[in-house]
Amino acid sequence: MANPSVENVHSTGDKLMLAAAVVLALAGIAGFYLLGAQALWVRVLVLLLALVIAAAVASLSVTGKTFVGFTKDSYREMRKVVWPSRKEAGQTTLIVFAFVLVMAVYLWLSDKVIEWAVFSLILGWR
Repeated sequence: MANPSVENVHSTGDKLMLAAAVVLALAGIAGFYLLGAQALWVRVLVLLLALVIAAAVASLSVTGKTFVGFTKDSYREMRKVVWPSRKEAGQTTLIVFAFVLVMAVYLWLSDKVIEWAVFSLILGWR
């Protein structure tokens, strides 16, 4: 976040707003199931509307504002990422596959050598 040293004071009003948001979200879910006789688009509309209102109420609290700030900062950081080109991604994938293949052969050979040593040399089983 932009300023992580800020202390958040959670007042009763903030807790009530978050509780109201949870109640609204639960009411939307309950409405979705209680309106079972209605068309699907009506049920989905009621659910989405309740969730949007719940998110709006939650975003007015200190915790919601902190979350919105975090989301904005995350989006800004994502825009700074330099993504690899198609060629670089392909080459990196081939290198990873080659390394996995080499490690698989190494581990298989190690397992067979240890198996041979334990069963043939130490235990004498043939």
